[in-house]
Amino acid sequence: MSTTTDPPQPAGAGNGQRRGRLSAVTSGSRDPATEHVRTLTIRGRALRVAVREGNGQLPPLLLCNGIGASLELLQPFVDVLEPRRTIIRFDLPGVGGSPPPVLPYHMTTLAPMLAGLLDQLGHQQADVLGISWGGGLAQQFALRCPSRVRRLVLVATGTGALMVPAHPRVLLHMLTPRRYRDAGYVASIAGELYGGSVRASPALAADLLHATTRRGPGRGYYYQLLASAGWTSLPLLPLLRQPTLILAGDDDPIIPLANARIMHRLINRSELTVYHGGHLELVSEPELMAPIVEEFLNVATKSAADSAGAVLDALGGPWASQALPARRLPDVMIWFMRMPSPSEADAIACQMRVADAVATRTRSPRPRGWHRQPSHPDPPPSGHVACSGDDGGADHQHSYGAGSSSTRLCSSVVSTWISRVSCVLVLSSSSCSLKS
Repeated sequence: MSTTTDPPQPAGAGNGQRRGRLSAVTSGSRDPATEHVRTLTIRGRALRVAVREGNGQLPPLLLCNGIGASLELLQPFVDVLEPRRTIIRFDLPGVGGSPPPVLPYHMTTLAPMLAGLLDQLGHQQADVLGISWGGGLAQQFALRCPSRVRRLVLVATGTGALMVPAHPRVLLHMLTPRRYRDAGYVASIAGELYGGSVRASPALAADLLHATTRRGPGRGYYYQLLASAGWTSLPLLPLLRQPTLILAGDDDPIIPLANARIMHRLINRSELTVYHGGHLELVSEPELMAPIVEEFLNVATKSAADSAGAVLDALGGPWASQALPARRLPDVMIWFMRMPSPSEADAIACQMRVADAVATRTRSPRPRGWHRQPSHPDPPPSGHVACSGDDGGADHQHSYGAGSSSTRLCSSVVSTWISRVSCVLVLSSSSCSLKS
């Protein structure tokens, strides 16, 4: 599903309110009773961590920041989130208030560190939001530790080394941390680098990067650049099993919009929302972005057993009346694979129902009042039966041709087992955190 949000207010309309909020952040607006900032040692690395405590009724939200930015940059966004939700932020080694490591690190080594952070804070699972560079870290964490991530939100991010690149002038600005150290410099390049609302108000970028962030040592920025060198999530995106929200701006010079569309195409259970803005809209327009994120996070995620029942009900035919065994996924899979073979007609009909069930299972709910952009305007080729989900996922096409009775018998057997294996894959994909 792909959606587009309404444009925000003109850039000059709310600058006074935004700067007032930023000033409040720098003057210590946090409630010490609900938010704690401390340094934790996780897997030998010291991390500065901020936790805004919720009431425990909602899953915690782990925020992964962009390159060179301290956890204070996300404060405007945190302030407008649901107060009942626990919010976890951290400074990467060498950034903000976290001391730099002795040796550089790589993106692939950070996922176990995030798992250790959740362990120390007493959370088995969390929703994860990553912006820009932090979006790559969020993808790596969801791929490496899928049982620890309930829902995934990717904001203004791409797939690493294999992605549609920004303009070379933009990339040159990204090579140094000068924008975090020189307010005049960042104001002069804000429109070209970040786009969106800061084009008309470059001083807003200076406020965001200087009034609300804590500067770390210079080598911490270069460690982050080195950590992402050669890393890409592109070939692994089809393996992401978590429901995923992709937020992308239509005026983002750092991450061109084409990257979000590619990610939406490759991640099965994904929603794409295109907002009118640039790279920093999550913190420059938090009142616009936070409701989108909250609506996505508040949707209940079905359990593996419930998903299995939905797929089996969709199959119909001789299998619809079969009772599910105990709510343990391995038992369901073994029971399903041992079922008697249906007739050729039932096998073909069941295979088509499997395609419909897969499309339905991977289809994301469409928020009220939003319009979905068509994913496949062209009709399927003649002689094929196509089944496509609304989320822009790949088509599931099946062609059937005439042949001898032995050929059709072989086709029936193959179709039967393809149907069974397909259902097993669907059942397996829904068991992110189910334990046997």
